[in-house]
Amino acid sequence: MNAMTTTAEPVSPLAHLSAEQLDELAREFDAIRDRVAADLGERDRRYIESMIAMQRRLAVGGRMALLFARHRPAQAAGATALSMAKILENMEIGHNVLHGQWDWMNDPRINSSTWDWDTASTAEAWKHSHNYVHHTFTNILGKDKDLGYEIMRIDPQQKWHPVYLLQPLYNLLLMAFFEWGVAVHDLDFEAIRSGRKSKAQIKRELAGIRDKAKSQIIKDYLAWPLLSALATAALDGALEARRPGRRRGRAGRIVRRALSGGGASFRSAAAANASANIVRNIWAYAIIFCGHFPDQTYTFTQEEVEDESPGGWYVRQLAGAANIEGSPLFHVASGNLGYQVEHHLFPDLPSTRYAEIAPQVKQVCERYGLPYNSGPFSQQLGMVQRTILRLAFPGGSQRPKPGPYRGEDHPVL
Repeated sequence: MNAMTTTAEPVSPLAHLSAEQLDELAREFDAIRDRVAADLGERDRRYIESMIAMQRRLAVGGRMALLFARHRPAQAAGATALSMAKILENMEIGHNVLHGQWDWMNDPRINSSTWDWDTASTAEAWKHSHNYVHHTFTNILGKDKDLGYEIMRIDPQQKWHPVYLLQPLYNLLLMAFFEWGVAVHDLDFEAIRSGRKSKAQIKRELAGIRDKAKSQIIKDYLAWPLLSALATAALDGALEARRPGRRRGRAGRIVRRALSGGGASFRSAAAANASANIVRNIWAYAIIFCGHFPDQTYTFTQEEVEDESPGGWYVRQLAGAANIEGSPLFHVASGNLGYQVEHHLFPDLPSTRYAEIAPQVKQVCERYGLPYNSGPFSQQLGMVQRTILRLAFPGGSQRPKPGPYRGEDHPVL
């Protein structure tokens, strides 16, 4: 990790590179992409299929444990397994499949055109707002809708408004209900207000969110809790029927015990499912915000990127993202978005290749005097939360930015 410089007004990383250097840099990054794409094969296929199989085992195991959700250990085990399944399904599988990272396999099951995921955003809306808008206009003020998700001020250059005084509060709400915040964000209210989005399109997108909401409510808060309730009711009813005692009133006692046990199990299973959804939302929020909004990342004006060359696009992606350092398990759980820099440079390459690409990206940064933004999870998340709190109020200045990457053994002072 490179140390911060102390420059009050950071200079754009584009400033010191000539047009010729930008062209050469683009050729180097293109070559990295081409080498990896040419090497994709069976081991990559085995990886994504194993991730999907693991996710399904976790989901089934969690659901089975929640059949006994009335008992605290079973409820905790089920909620934990289900949280892990939802995180894996969203981050390492859904996000990356919808990016087209596995389209090269020509597998109709694991393809960006057919995949759907267990989250509030429809695949169609998310691919437009994220794959196209965000990854095309990354960190361009007024163009990148993911820059603060249109409800938060996360850069001093964003004009302050009194509504931002509440952003520490709705930051917490967004954290807990992140999937729904993203789904509403995908509607693009600016496009609606300006009339660029037709009423038919708005209706179609609202219907998509409604269908997603209905699916999650039925699955997580009705069907599976009801199955848990029925299993518990049947077991409790059978146990009551076998108890010795008077025959008079036994039928009533059986029904009462079954209803009582079933009701408790229904509530416990629904609570576990809600916990799993919230855990998934908080994790996704943390990973995504740490990859985009810590101090090291740069934002760009529309004037800066006018007539942008391919090399300029690469530099903007490189400087507008930040990595999160962690273990191999951490990177799987984060959908390999701990390598956010590599993801923004090569969004359609399989995420499992980012770790091997990273050293090559660092070498390019070192040769061209560019920053390579990286830091521990706690540091990145702390920076983001400090920014959200500070910029809720008027004013604020740019935080110091990292200098050119000098290699692991030569941090910038």
